[in-house]
Amino acid sequence: MQARDAKKGTTVLYQNEIHLVTDATHRTPGNLRAFFQITLKNVKSGRVLQTRFAPDDNLERVILDPKPCQVLYKDSNGFNFMDMLTYHSFALSEEVLGDKKYYLKEGMEIKIDFYEEKPVFPELPGIVTLKVTEAPPGIKGDSVSNNTKIAVCETGLKIDVPLFVNEGDEVKVNTETGEYVGRA
Repeated sequence: MQARDAKKGTTVLYQNEIHLVTDATHRTPGNLRAFFQITLKNVKSGRVLQTRFAPDDNLERVILDPKPCQVLYKDSNGFNFMDMLTYHSFALSEEVLGDKKYYLKEGMEIKIDFYEEKPVFPELPGIVTLKVTEAPPGIKGDSVSNNTKIAVCETGLKIDVPLFVNEGDEVKVNTETGEYVGRA
């Protein structure tokens, strides 16, 4: 695949590691040669880097195999999953999952992308439902303005919620932005 064919969401092998293309822009600075500015996100470490490629530079495209998996439990090895097709269980460390660990609950089904039969990249749903475990009481009379408070969810995620959300409520959270969406 050439650099000009790289689109957002494509996975490529760059510096012997799998990267996800998050942005690709064609640039023509004045009378200089055109290039592609591509933003790559390392699938394992989450590190983001911007690189420049000539339009005809070759990039090795990586085809990932998504498989349905279920979150089993969390232990010292990290999060344990089960492949729903083969019933094989495996663990992904918290370092590999990064901030995605805050959206995983036991029994939840997600897709995990595999490369050469190794799990590399979990795909989360756009919105997850989490139970609020800690929420300070809202101050009466503050409900006229758009005030928020910080609540802690069952997975340890801290989010800003409206004052009317209480401990024990279930809330919907956007997994891309980490923001409160509404009550469940």
